[in-house]
Amino acid sequence: MYLYHFGLTELPFTLTPNTHFFLALESHNEAFAVLMTALKTGEGFIKVVGEVGTGKTLLCRKLLNEIPEHFVTAYIPNPYLNPDELRRAVALELGVKQAQRMSAQLLTQRIQHRLLDLHSQGHSVVLILDEAQALPAESLEALRLFTNLETETRKLLQVVLFAQPELDQRLAQTEFRQLYQRITFSYRLRAMNHEEVQQYIQHRLQVAGYKGPPYFLKKFVKK
Repeated sequence: MYLYHFGLTELPFTLTPNTHFFLALESHNEAFAVLMTALKTGEGFIKVVGEVGTGKTLLCRKLLNEIPEHFVTAYIPNPYLNPDELRRAVALELGVKQAQRMSAQLLTQRIQHRLLDLHSQGHSVVLILDEAQALPAESLEALRLFTNLETETRKLLQVVLFAQPELDQRLAQTEFRQLYQRITFSYRLRAMNHEEVQQYIQHRLQVAGYKGPPYFLKKFVKK
């Protein structure tokens, strides 16, 4: 009934991030450009921070879909993991066999060997974590140690963190100063203004099949 009444082929507003509905707003374009530039440098951590609802996960999915082919990605959507669980999750994403059965030391060695193997094949490896503010303190340190893996010319692993602003508060603490210094690129997503909200609503309606005039007036969008 709802879809038929408005001439829609699918629901335009859902909680699940769907890159089919991606709207290239200024803030998202800038963030994506920062990500692409940062990945080309091949060094350190990259951080994208934004409040709930600013499009971090959608931007993360867009990155996964459009990252250049020579990149191998390891994607962890729920990083509330202790260091051992984090290592095993990364190993599984990179295709390390029997990762669940190895000791932490052996697993780290296998990850390093896998990174070197991918590097020799001309690949760059990037670890992408969504909701990174949920990482336990010990796992943040484990991430920093991951980026110690390098050749004479470049890092073997880059890390992209998508997170809520709480991550910045944590990284400002003294215990994380070494990790903070390794963040080479950072971007903060802002909330949409009124004009962008109206553009966003109309865009999603049109993608979902709506073909009529703007449905929500500016005075309603501002409220």
